[in-house]
Amino acid sequence: MSSPVPLAVGHRGDPYRHRENTVASLRSALRRGADAVEIDVRLTRDGVPVLLHDETLKRLWEQERPVRALSWEEVRGLTGGGVPSLAEALAATEGHRVMIDLPGSPGVRAVRRIMDAVRESGAAERVYYCAGADAMLAVRAADPEAEIALTWTTLAPPRPVLLEAIRPRWLNYRFSLVDRPLAERVRRDGYLLSVWTPDTRRSMRRLLDAGVDSITTNRVDVLCATRASAAAPSPDRPGPGG
Repeated sequence: MSSPVPLAVGHRGDPYRHRENTVASLRSALRRGADAVEIDVRLTRDGVPVLLHDETLKRLWEQERPVRALSWEEVRGLTGGGVPSLAEALAATEGHRVMIDLPGSPGVRAVRRIMDAVRESGAAERVYYCAGADAMLAVRAADPEAEIALTWTTLAPPRPVLLEAIRPRWLNYRFSLVDRPLAERVRRDGYLLSVWTPDTRRSMRRLLDAGVDSITTNRVDVLCATRASAAAPSPDRPGPGG
């Protein structure tokens, strides 16, 4: 159970060139070769799913206001329209895969609202979800068919009872934890392996050699070039017909 080539996923789009989790960032990542983009989604006070990783607007927008305490119109006003709604982000990435991260341990009602917005946008077939166990249990409760990447941050494997409840397609590990034995174990257990977020060529090459199925990075153009280089036949090992 492995993908033909490791997927290149733009972490919050292309954040070295454009502000993260904006439409410009997502479009830039796709132009530079990303197979998918990863976005973070939270709810405003009036229940609109928007793209923001942090609890507040401080780091990106210099506004010390929690997004959960603001209406959608207030978020738009404070950021000059820079924070897109989930619906806007899905429209901007039409035809491409989108990994939705659910930061901050959202409750069941919040998760259902986000998933409703995905369905209302006609994007359910190309969206998959990632986060820790609590959020992914809420996703699974809301949709028995949802594609899930269970984020895991320890070398100890997830307990079988948890895997049975969540039924993930992917296990999503911090890249520094991953080596070939872990990749082989994940594959042997019947899951795809995704990793986040290596940004150096050396780390990317190591993960490609380990056999991961997806890499989420802030430098998707570098990953695409590294992936192409790794796949190219060397003079000593020509490809088919070489």
